[in-house]
Amino acid sequence: MRSMERNGHHVLVVDRSFQIQSVQQALDLMGDVMNHSGSEAVVICSESLPDAFFDLKTCFAGEVLQKFSSYGIRLAIVGNFEGYASGALQAFIRECNKGSLVFWKGSLEDALDALCGPEHSSGG
Repeated sequence: MRSMERNGHHVLVVDRSFQIQSVQQALDLMGDVMNHSGSEAVVICSESLPDAFFDLKTCFAGEVLQKFSSYGIRLAIVGNFEGYASGALQAFIRECNKGSLVFWKGSLEDALDALCGPEHSSGG
């Protein structure tokens, strides 16, 4: 994991090798964010998430994303999501990208822009 700063925001970028296979592992990551890194947002590669995360029927994505939301930690998931045939997942991705807590982006640069853009500036 590495910490990056952009526009005064600290973001933890999780290594591709890090795997989140359970809600507890997501909570452990959030603990690292809150206690050690000073970060306020996280970028995770889609490869770090199991297939169940992208199958909304399993509720795994909902459970994990709810934890991030409850703790006020913004999240960007980076990957190519066009290959997922689920219309429900595509609609979910579009709705998330309209908000301010969870983003699904195609590149690290786009993820950092979403998490650290002017709309997230301190005092703004």
